[in-house]
Amino acid sequence: MTISRCHWAETVDAQMQAYHDSEWGVPQHDDRALFELLTLEGAQAGLSWRTVLVRRDAYRAAYHGFDIERVAAMTDAALEKLLADSALIRNRLKIFSVRENARAALAAIAVHGNLDHYLWSFVDHTPTRNGWTERGQVPATTPVSDAMSKALKKAGFRFVGSTICYAFMQATGMVDDHLVTCFRHIQE
Repeated sequence: MTISRCHWAETVDAQMQAYHDSEWGVPQHDDRALFELLTLEGAQAGLSWRTVLVRRDAYRAAYHGFDIERVAAMTDAALEKLLADSALIRNRLKIFSVRENARAALAAIAVHGNLDHYLWSFVDHTPTRNGWTERGQVPATTPVSDAMSKALKKAGFRFVGSTICYAFMQATGMVDDHLVTCFRHIQE
């Protein structure tokens, strides 16, 4: 029996299929996991998701399992050392942005109680369920991702353009963009 998946997971490797089948689009409410996905989506800027996904374990090790407080406390020297790690995407701005984003996340947590409440507020704490029939219908940005990007930038986050925010919303289940032909599409 053939399983129908979204186009980007149909002909690629097992790791991408496993990510699609078990993670992508699943509502995520854990602050650490949300911070991880925001970091990884930012690291993806200008690259493919596969390029980042194969490095996810290295990112987890480099950034203390995405413990927000520990990442916020990382020194310049620790971040400089990461620039020599070939398992990471060695872009200085991206590497250093993770610490800045952790500090911005802590500030958001102080105001909103947790990162989950803050980030999910952009979708009124309810996933948007789309019913796309063709991959060309899936947008790269939306007015909601535009608003999230603008707010995150104002709050001090980096690498959070609207396209990155929309990809983050898809990854965390804020938006269900599985095609209706995909076995993961949630029927209401």
